[in-house]
Amino acid sequence: MILNKPKQIFVLSTAMLSFISFWKAASIVLCDFGSSAYYSGGIAAKAFGPAFPWYIMGVMLFAGLMLGVYTESCTMFVRGGVYVVVKEAMGKVMAKLSVSALVFDYTLTGPISSVTAGLYLAGLLENVLPLVNINWQIPSRSFAVFFAVLVTAYFWRANIRGVEESADNNVRIINFVAVIAVALIIWSGITLYIRGFTLPPFKLEFMPNALGWTVNFPWLKTAGLIGIIMAFGHSILALSGLETLAQVYREIEDPKVQNLKKTAVVIFIFSILFTGLLTFISALIIPGDLVVGKYADNLLSGLALELTGPYWARLFMQMAVVVSGALMLVGAVNTSFVGSNGVLNRVAEDGILHDWFRHLHKKYGTTHRLINMIAISQILIIFISRGDVFLLGEAYAFGVLWSLTFNTLSMIILRFRKLEEKREWIFPLNIRVDNTYVPIGLMAVLVILLAATGMNMLTKKVATIAGVLFTMTFYAIFQISEKMNQKKAQLYAPDEDAEEKLNMRREADINTIIPELKKPRRVLIPARNPNNLLHLKAVLETVDDETTDIIVLSAKITHGFATGSETMGEDDKELFRAVVLMAEKYGKTVKPIFMFSNDPFYSIVQIAQAAGVDEIVMGVSGSFGAEAQLEKLAMAWGMLKKSEGAEKMVTARVVWEGRQMSYQLS
Repeated sequence: MILNKPKQIFVLSTAMLSFISFWKAASIVLCDFGSSAYYSGGIAAKAFGPAFPWYIMGVMLFAGLMLGVYTESCTMFVRGGVYVVVKEAMGKVMAKLSVSALVFDYTLTGPISSVTAGLYLAGLLENVLPLVNINWQIPSRSFAVFFAVLVTAYFWRANIRGVEESADNNVRIINFVAVIAVALIIWSGITLYIRGFTLPPFKLEFMPNALGWTVNFPWLKTAGLIGIIMAFGHSILALSGLETLAQVYREIEDPKVQNLKKTAVVIFIFSILFTGLLTFISALIIPGDLVVGKYADNLLSGLALELTGPYWARLFMQMAVVVSGALMLVGAVNTSFVGSNGVLNRVAEDGILHDWFRHLHKKYGTTHRLINMIAISQILIIFISRGDVFLLGEAYAFGVLWSLTFNTLSMIILRFRKLEEKREWIFPLNIRVDNTYVPIGLMAVLVILLAATGMNMLTKKVATIAGVLFTMTFYAIFQISEKMNQKKAQLYAPDEDAEEKLNMRREADINTIIPELKKPRRVLIPARNPNNLLHLKAVLETVDDETTDIIVLSAKITHGFATGSETMGEDDKELFRAVVLMAEKYGKTVKPIFMFSNDPFYSIVQIAQAAGVDEIVMGVSGSFGAEAQLEKLAMAWGMLKKSEGAEKMVTARVVWEGRQMSYQLS
């Protein structure tokens, strides 16, 4: 037999994820979710008056329920989110509608965040410039529009260049914001102790522009339960950003579900103390006329200025609030680009977005046409709104509510459709009927969402019209794209460049990869069949990711000498997609490598000895059987040991259902 010593190998970097802690995951979500603290209170106050803090706090409590819904959905789908969940439950048509509403949500995240940051900066400049003898009258909304366009242009360029969000940066932002929030809460407590306070009234005082079409229906009185639902709907925009939890779940480290639960708890506590409590305190300290007047667009900045103490100290606190707010809000703009681009690329993998949109930038390799479309949409929205945060917030609630409603309804359907699937966590309040857990809790959440969604459709004319037009436009794009892709598939062979990228790089030999293996222990896992990865699962369930490098090797058999012109087939790509998904599920990093060889056992031994692995774990082969596998591996090991002088003792294992067989290679 002629042994073809592999000279080239391929490294697939797709699966080489940097898994993050629950605190980093929470920070990523909070940079989007927590940003609503800076504008939701003012928008709610302008909609229905001084009762607004009760409803913002109520929405934050409701956020705990929605975090529970997302926790259950994430445990079912590692690569989850609204699109995946709705598609599984209700099919592609409803999935396309849901993702269209979600893109509307993401698209508005940028404008409302950047405009709010601009308004906070404008408010600060109005107080600071006179101190340095600059008496400029700054038109706050014009300044906010100009600032928002600059920020959007900056992140458009950054995303074109492929600059991604950094979990470490998000942690630093949230830590800084938390410090400022604690200082603000303590100072507010002192102020309330000195001045005393009266709790906000429960009475609702709806403004005419917050009633929408309901003015044409006198029987819809803005009191009692109807009024409560209306006010809740006007406050629901404070729930923005929860979809980010589904997107970041794939990157949470092992133990994945436990860390997901911790992430949800951190997000909930932070939202209650930050968005809920600070909004409530603002209503206790700031006079009511200033809440809906001077400070309507920068409520927390107003809170800093209305505290007890010398003016210079209050101005310094305002500066700190503005800086922290600008950091969080500007970060949310980047999240809107990353989130929109990620969601659209995800649906493109299902063939419902035309390849034209997925064209890669020649220099940076990013989907620049999607990013351009997002940036243009956001800039148009900024100009159309003219810096009116109330208008942006009302429209924003449309996408938030519909995406949450679709997600919750789908989870209820999946309870009955996927009876056999084991869930590591389920939303509370269930009645067991035979083998089915009837989701009473989820149904209660859905009723609340449907009531708020229906009422919002009636009370927000501009938001409803804009949201429906945007959603239907994107739905039409998806429909047309899907038809065009189907026609292309019938006329032409599959275009390799249009397939999902596996980020494959070619290396001269294994020695170029050795420096990347920096952990003290190494395990090699040969794999060939995507449906036979039980041995990989066994390793992922037991190894410590902090101390062990996991190398997944696929050696494809070729006859004779490899020429270097071979390419991966679809079956090889399917294998590594399965490897990637399993690694994400268990939150552990793997290094997948691929090579061509006319003797797979020879390749396994060569990689094992060159990498200095401690263990080789194989799945059982239907062709050979466990004993024959170990025998062939031992023969190849002995041959290469004599010729290359390997000294290390290595454990070889063959793992299959309920059994394993091991052998010491020396």
